[in-house]
Amino acid sequence: MNRLQSMTGFSSLDGEADWGRWMWSARSVNGRGLDVRLAVPNGFEGLDARIKKAAATWFSRGNLQIGLRLDVESGQGGLSVDTGALQTLVDAFEQVHRMAPDAAAVATLMTVKGVVEHQAAGIRDLAEQDGVIAALAEQGETCLEILARARAEEGATLKQLLIEQLEQMQSLQVLARTFAAEQVSQISDRYRARIEELDQQGVVSPDRIAVEIAALAAKADIIEELDRLAAHIARGHSLLASGEPVGRTLGFLAQELNREANTLCAKSASLNLTETGLALKGIVDQFKEQAANVE
Repeated sequence: MNRLQSMTGFSSLDGEADWGRWMWSARSVNGRGLDVRLAVPNGFEGLDARIKKAAATWFSRGNLQIGLRLDVESGQGGLSVDTGALQTLVDAFEQVHRMAPDAAAVATLMTVKGVVEHQAAGIRDLAEQDGVIAALAEQGETCLEILARARAEEGATLKQLLIEQLEQMQSLQVLARTFAAEQVSQISDRYRARIEELDQQGVVSPDRIAVEIAALAAKADIIEELDRLAAHIARGHSLLASGEPVGRTLGFLAQELNREANTLCAKSASLNLTETGLALKGIVDQFKEQAANVE
C-alpha cells in the first residue's frame, strides 16, 4: 500500500460456519518497530506464522494486538456414555429382579441422569477439522487488510495536517528573512548608542567601533540558518509526497527544524525576530507530535 499510514487503527471481522461463529479483531498503536502479538484459542497456534507474515506485508511499524474468538455451537459433537455408572445400574437391576436386564430395560437405565451426556465439540477438536485453520487464516488476513485501510485513511488526514504545518513554517521562514535584513542596522544602532553612553570623551575610534559592529553582525547573521530551514521544509514536503513509511525520518527532520528555530531565537537582535522564532518553534513542536503517529 503506497500511501502514508498512521500507526493507530482498529478493525474487526466476524462470520459464521457450520460449527459456530468466529470474530477477528486487530488494534494498532504507535511503536518503534513492528511488534505483532496474536491471541488465539488453544489448538490454533498454527495461525501464528501466517497472520504475522500478513501483518509484515501490510505494515512496517506499530504495536499490533490481534485476537480470534470462537463460539462453537452446542450441536457439534456426540454422546458420551458413563459405562461405569451404567454397569452399577445393571448390577442393581440384577440384584432386584434376579435377572439380567433386556434391551428395553437397559435403554431405561440409560435415561438416568449422568449415564449419557452430550459431549460438545471442543476447540481443539475443531482445530483438527479439515479446512478450518486455512479458512480462519484467510479471514484474519482480510481483517488486517481492513486495518491497513483504516490506518491509510487516518494517514491521509495526518498528511494534510503535516503539509499545512510545513506551509506555516515556510511563511514564518519568509517573514524571518525580512527581519534578518534589519539585524545589522539594529545591532549597529544599539552598539553605537551604548558606546556613546560609556565613551563620552570619544576615546574609542570610529574604526574600532566599525570592527566591533562587523563582528557582532557576523555572529548575528541568520541567513545560513534560514537557508537550512528552507531546505528542511522542502525535504518534509518531499517525504510526505513519497507515500513511503517515513515516520522515523520525519521525526529526525523535526529535530533539525527545532535546532534552526532555536538558533534564530538565540541570534535575534529584535523582538520581531524573536517572536517569529518562537512561533516557528511552536509549529515545529506540533509537527513533531503528529509525525510520531506516522508509520
